Amino acid sequence: MNVTVRPATPLDYDAVARITADAYLGAGYFESAEYPYMQKILSVAERAAVAPVIVAERDGVVVGSATLAVFGDEWADIALPDELEFRLLVVDPKVQRSGAGAAMVRYILDRARGTDGIRAVSLTTGDDWHGAHALYRKLGFSRAPERDWPIPENGKMLRVYRQELRTKDLSPAAGD
Repeated sequence: MNVTVRPATPLDYDAVARITADAYLGAGYFESAEYPYMQKILSVAERAAVAPVIVAERDGVVVGSATLAVFGDEWADIALPDELEFRLLVVDPKVQRSGAGAAMVRYILDRARGTDGIRAVSLTTGDDWHGAHALYRKLGFSRAPERDWPIPENGKMLRVYRQELRTKDLSPAAGD
């Protein structure tokens, strides 16, 4: 699957909201889109006004999205001062396991490597989102169980994963 990852535009917001609802409701995290947290995450324009939102698209169709945050941002839940956190990484349930999630994570890692002061990428995922756990492990993330936390509204546990970024070799090349 040829996937392009890019910053979201206002034209993408309806697709991002639909995919987010399908993913969260389909996974049984909430019973209804009327739930207050669902209302918050489905307000994509409001989210994008204060946090970078990215999308994955295939053949011009948005098939996934994620929200990025750093320590102190409104959308940061777990980011430490040297971390880029991504949240709400979702892929349309119709095309899950097609490479869109991996493409977004690779984009996020590349972005983090190019951001001053960022030394790691962190994320939170649902306790029973086993496909996501496998993807994050495959892409080099490790569990940070000491940072796990429960959803206050329903008590479901959220797992934290983290990946240290390799520091670039700053020594001059031979012959310089």
